[in-house]
Amino acid sequence: MDSNQVHLVVIGLGYVGLPVVLEAVQAGIQCVGLDNSSRIVTGLNAGTSHVDDISDEQVAKLLSLGFQATSDPSVLQNANVVVICVPTPLREDQSPDLGAVTSASQAIRDFLHPGMLVVLESTTYPGTTDGLVRGILEESGLIAGRDFNLAFSPERIDPGNPQYGLKNTPKVVGGFTPACTERAANFYSLFVDTVVRTRGTREAELAKLLENTYRHVNIALVNEMSIFCHELGIDLWDSIDAAATKPFGFTAFYPGPGVGGHCIPIDPNYLAYQVRSLGYQFRFVELAEEISNRMPGYVIRRVQDLLNEHSQSLKGAKVLLLGLTYKPNISDQRETPSRDVANLLIEKGALVTGFDPHVSHFDVDSGVLPLATNLEVALGDCDLAILLQTHSAFDLDEIARLAPMVFDTRGRMRHDNVERL
Repeated sequence: MDSNQVHLVVIGLGYVGLPVVLEAVQAGIQCVGLDNSSRIVTGLNAGTSHVDDISDEQVAKLLSLGFQATSDPSVLQNANVVVICVPTPLREDQSPDLGAVTSASQAIRDFLHPGMLVVLESTTYPGTTDGLVRGILEESGLIAGRDFNLAFSPERIDPGNPQYGLKNTPKVVGGFTPACTERAANFYSLFVDTVVRTRGTREAELAKLLENTYRHVNIALVNEMSIFCHELGIDLWDSIDAAATKPFGFTAFYPGPGVGGHCIPIDPNYLAYQVRSLGYQFRFVELAEEISNRMPGYVIRRVQDLLNEHSQSLKGAKVLLLGLTYKPNISDQRETPSRDVANLLIEKGALVTGFDPHVSHFDVDSGVLPLATNLEVALGDCDLAILLQTHSAFDLDEIARLAPMVFDTRGRMRHDNVERL
């Protein structure tokens, strides 16, 4: 496949779609981005990025190479490849919300033509691509595997990762037919170093859920261990470091105030939902979710105990939250446990302030969390600081020196006035 012969439309220009656009355009592929958010479309066409890992300069370069963003689905009529990168959140009852995937598929259906390749990247349960998406597309009268190609290729974007991006992370591809797999693999080979083929779409869909369920369960394991290790007087962090010296058979996972981001707290529930439809329980996932969901409450309990040891009450205490995003060195707040911690503290009457060099606005149940602008002043003014995220901008020694007490949920600090989770 020649990159000059590809006319690509990427539907959804967020943390997944925009990196696809970036690599594809840099490989010489003609690309249009389709998004129903006027804010995103207007910003990108003005050269402004809304994604941490892509700079304004990179967006400007994309525009100079011919990229444009639009909310007009008619651009699909000229596409020979369409990649769907729309959100797949959970509903309040924890069932999958595939509304955006459905809408994207319907838009493609209206402009589907023979020879088109359609790839779904949005995380979902096995059977979505060859079921929901194929069913909608075939309403056009065209048949998948005969008239057009259909495949699933799970996104593996890790925001803020300086080592692995879209290009050098192996790309898993599974097609509705072997020919669909090859067509999709050839497309991704234009801008991804390594392509891994699976037997079909369902195997590719499950691979993504397996990756995140593995992390979800193991993080829950160490979270639960952190609770009883505290009661037993065992330094779990030290034990993890010791276990990690084994050169085989062990991967280190670390406890924290909860899990965040789009993937870990959400994706395993897609698999659990499908398993429940078969009449079974996915007990590992359900237990992992239960453990992780109670971690913010456990953090509050430990903070309350720490203040009590110093003859202070949590009610009325000035608490400074350090790091509000779900992972270090990015601005992404999706599913961040810091929000649950803040809400619980406020409910108990604490006077809560946040500080995060990557965040300028942080919503909580009671409104907007006050954010400090001067860390040194905020540390000196608080009764206790809680380290929730380890941004590289934080000088942990300086934090320990300036704050009267610190509760470290990330196990990074070793000072006399610091207690670790």
